Amino acid sequence: MKSSHKLYTTTAPWILSIALLMLGACTQDTEVLEEMTLPAPVGYANVDENLWSYFERFEEEGRRRGVEVDLRAARITGFLDKIEQDRVLGQCNYRRNNHNRVTVDESFWNTTGDRGREFVVFHELGHCFLLRDHREDALLNGVCTSIMRSGTGTCRDNYRRLTREAYLDELFDTQRAGDLPPR
Repeated sequence: MKSSHKLYTTTAPWILSIALLMLGACTQDTEVLEEMTLPAPVGYANVDENLWSYFERFEEEGRRRGVEVDLRAARITGFLDKIEQDRVLGQCNYRRNNHNRVTVDESFWNTTGDRGREFVVFHELGHCFLLRDHREDALLNGVCTSIMRSGTGTCRDNYRRLTREAYLDELFDTQRAGDLPPR
């Protein structure tokens, strides 16, 4: 009787362990398969990683104002590079039958903070995605009324924490969209 009890106590835990392992392996494979079929998009194709958070913010700010912004679908590219022209911090190369390209001056990028970077990236995406043209309007005190000012006029920028919302409301104003020819 002792030998049959000993056999039961030594083999039963092994059989139970193998059964649980087989059962657990099946459910684990299903979970892995489900995760693999739903990958989340990461980043933006042909956009410098330094610009990704600003592209994301632009999309978010547009959505907050009722403007559907999908920069991935628009295939807008973005790069940091040296811009040779004086006083030019960014450029949008608009191509009617191709995707648009945002370029931000690398030297400017390396010497400015978050707000300056956001200003320039949003300005260029204003051209490349919203099709906005430059606006040189100014308030009586000489402050620019739009983030879309060219920089060649006489108005002064006032893009800061307290004025950011007003500037972005103006940027995403659908009445102003389409200042440039359609894509």
